[in-house]
Amino acid sequence: MSYRVLFGALARKRLVILKEYPVNTLTQLAVTYLFFAGIFLGGKAVAGPAITDSLPGIIVGFFVWTMAITAFAGAARSIMQEAQWGTLEQLYMSPYGFERVMAVNALVRLLESFAWGAAILAAMLATTGEVLTLDVLTVVPLVVLTVASALGVGFVFAGLALVYKRIDNLFGLLNFGLLFLVAAPVDEYPALAALPLSQGSALLQRAMTDGVAIWNLPAVDLAVLVATAVGYVLAGVVAFRVAEARARRDGLLGQY
Repeated sequence: MSYRVLFGALARKRLVILKEYPVNTLTQLAVTYLFFAGIFLGGKAVAGPAITDSLPGIIVGFFVWTMAITAFAGAARSIMQEAQWGTLEQLYMSPYGFERVMAVNALVRLLESFAWGAAILAAMLATTGEVLTLDVLTVVPLVVLTVASALGVGFVFAGLALVYKRIDNLFGLLNFGLLFLVAAPVDEYPALAALPLSQGSALLQRAMTDGVAIWNLPAVDLAVLVATAVGYVLAGVVAFRVAEARARRDGLLGQY
C-alpha cells in the first residue's frame, strides 16, 4: 500500500469538499481578509502614521494566523465531519490504520493552510502596497515549523472531538487565543517562546520584514523553534491517543 495513493485520495476528497461548498470556502477567505482590511483602513483613518509603521508586522501576523487557524482546526473538523457522516468507524477499518490516515490527512491540511496563507498574503500586499522579503529557502522552513506547533494543538482538539463530538464553539474562542500567540512579545519576554506559534511568528517577522535569511538567525532561536514544533506535535499525538482510548472504551466512536 502506497502512502502516495492515500495522500492522493485524501487530497482529492478535500478538493471535492471545497468545491461542493464554495460559499463556505470563499466565506472563510473573505472573513479573514475583511478582518484585516477593517484593521488596516480603520487604523489608517484613526492612527495614521502609527499603523503605517507597524503594517509589515501586522501583515506577517495575519499570514501566520491564517495558516495556524486552518492547520489547527482542520484535524478536529475532519473528525467531527466523519462522525457526522457516519464514516468514522470505516476509517478504523482502513488497511492503513486510523492513525496513519489522520497523519496523512494532517499533511493535506498543512498544505491547504499554506495555500490559504499565500492567498491572504497576496491580497494583503495588493491592498496595502507593502513589499516583504519572500525568500522561499527561509520562509518555507520557518512556516512549516511554526504551523507544526498549531497542528499539535489541533491533534488535542481532534481527540476532544472524538469524545465530545461537538466542540465548534471552542474554535471561535481559540481563534482569538491564536492571535495573542502570534503577537506575543517574545523579544521582551523570552519565556513566551515556549508557547505554540510565538517563536515562529517572531522569526518570520525578522525574515519577512527585515530580510534576515534563516542561516543568519541565531542558532538558539532556531533550536527553540524546532523544539516547540516537535514538542507540541508529540504532545498532541499523545493527547489524541489518550482521548481515542477513552472513546473506544466508552463506545463513542459510532455516536454523534
